[in-house]
Amino acid sequence: MPFENLLSTPVKLQRAYGDISVCVASNELGVTTLKDLRQEGSMRVVFPKSLNNNFEAVIVNTAGGITSGDKFSIFAEVGEGAKLSLTTQAAERVYCASNSDFGLVQNKLIIAENAQLYWLPQETILFNGSRMQRQLNVEIATTAKFLFLEPLVFGREASGEELSCCFFKDRVQIFCNNRPIYIDGIKMNGDVADVLRKTCVGNENRALANIVLFDKDSTNLIDKIRELLPQNAGASLISENLLGIRILAASSFELRKILLPILTLLTNDTLPKNWKL
Repeated sequence: MPFENLLSTPVKLQRAYGDISVCVASNELGVTTLKDLRQEGSMRVVFPKSLNNNFEAVIVNTAGGITSGDKFSIFAEVGEGAKLSLTTQAAERVYCASNSDFGLVQNKLIIAENAQLYWLPQETILFNGSRMQRQLNVEIATTAKFLFLEPLVFGREASGEELSCCFFKDRVQIFCNNRPIYIDGIKMNGDVADVLRKTCVGNENRALANIVLFDKDSTNLIDKIRELLPQNAGASLISENLLGIRILAASSFELRKILLPILTLLTNDTLPKNWKL
């Protein structure tokens, strides 16, 4: 092939994929143990030693982030009476897309009777020009406990980055005994920075977090949670066992300062170690 044709030929860039499946169960002594583990591609799981009764798993993306065409999925199942805390090694970076493809993330969680799952990933940081689509489906038993957190940061503040061009679509669905109890979503496309400047949307804040707690003690916790919330946040009981919290913050640093005491309370002071580093 002539050299000039090589220059004009589109280059198909290598894309990352990762697939994780983690299943834990409670043994005859009531101790949570690993039942099954599968990991493929650029996703890995490490299991740090825990000083509490929660079995901890830390997800590592060896690709270093997400960009257009990447595909990742996480499946976690917590057996009856077992306890699992799932988090990430560091903040997940969503890089500028090289084409119109999305970075795709699809996760599914199953929590059995009397089981407990803390889904506590660290921040997702959207870079200018990034394109990402994410979905989380959760199935919970009536007597289970589930804590959900998704922190999101719009642009790299230290670099003075503004999200003048970005696509982000996120959807969360939680079912209890096959009945939907929580469905939420966000879709932002185009000049996200301009949207966030609007008083009725982001009020010029650059970070947000959604927290959901499904637990029989939700009613008793709401007043304590509200005492920890800043002005740009709110908490409400969606139902008797379902508590929802939304938080806006000026930066990822400010968001983390708000989140730490809340998560410490909701996890009964068993927050994974890497959240405290």
